[in-house]
Amino acid sequence: MSAASRPGPWRRGRALAAPALLLGLFMLLHTEIPNRIRTLGSLVETFLPWFGLFIPVLLAGALWRRSASAVAALLLPVIVWLNLFGGLLSDKSHPGGDLTVVSHNVGAGNPDPAGTARDLAASGADVLALEELTQQARGTYEKELAKAYPHHTVLGTIGLWSKLPLSDTRTVDIKQDVGPRADTKSAEDKLPYNRALRTTVATDKGPLAVYVAHLGSVRVNPREGFSTGHRDRNAQALGEAVAAEKNERVVLLGDLNGTMDDRAFTGITSQLRSVQDAAGDGFGFTWPAPFPVARIDQILVRGVEPKSSWLLPATGSDHRPVAAGISW
Repeated sequence: MSAASRPGPWRRGRALAAPALLLGLFMLLHTEIPNRIRTLGSLVETFLPWFGLFIPVLLAGALWRRSASAVAALLLPVIVWLNLFGGLLSDKSHPGGDLTVVSHNVGAGNPDPAGTARDLAASGADVLALEELTQQARGTYEKELAKAYPHHTVLGTIGLWSKLPLSDTRTVDIKQDVGPRADTKSAEDKLPYNRALRTTVATDKGPLAVYVAHLGSVRVNPREGFSTGHRDRNAQALGEAVAAEKNERVVLLGDLNGTMDDRAFTGITSQLRSVQDAAGDGFGFTWPAPFPVARIDQILVRGVEPKSSWLLPATGSDHRPVAAGISW
């Protein structure tokens, strides 16, 4: 084929331009993806940042084909992705902070709870929330954390350790369901179902309402797709509890088993700010610990100012601990 008869750069690569436009529309309109079909909308939103990986793949194809139309079409997904997640690429943390809070799902199968407790105490946190505490490991955490944290409370499988006095501690009803069949339960499913609490931390600037929660797990299987019913009911009930909270200063710590892009958490995110979005550096993925792909461990606040947000080093758990500095 002569050079004169070859298609021009705007006519080449139309097969690449089409998926580029579809990718951009897919991310732009992700809230329109219905959840009634195997909870597909929540599944997409959980891993939404990773759809950006298709952009360099399509760009490589466009450059190889020397297709101007494909490169132009890629502007749509690039702009959409940057609009959604570009703010997470910069470091928004600031020095200082009146209080450091840490949350960690310590893992029911953690082989070294004593080492995990020592690592968390070494973080210097003023308030430390732990989720997925087993009866066997509870005593170990209480022993190892006693010196650094003179005040603590444990209700069911969650606990809060604090350098400051605690009061008005109570269980939060997040509508726990009966778990799966006994023969299909994971280590987490076999834990008791008291998995949310509320307490007041007495600071020198006034009382701070602190919630600790471990919402229900999600499952992915061929029959049900992305199964989130248990978690979604927990999230709705937790949002209602926070809405009824009279203290204007609130911190929510916990393993929520979902990202804050997921529409299931609208009742929570409409009231509380994610410290990672406000004062983090990067995406802050927490699970699974060896190669995190999603941030399902959260710190959210109301009435206080997030100053910084970061991840602590991995422990014996399959989750990474999250930390934040907050100020009044």
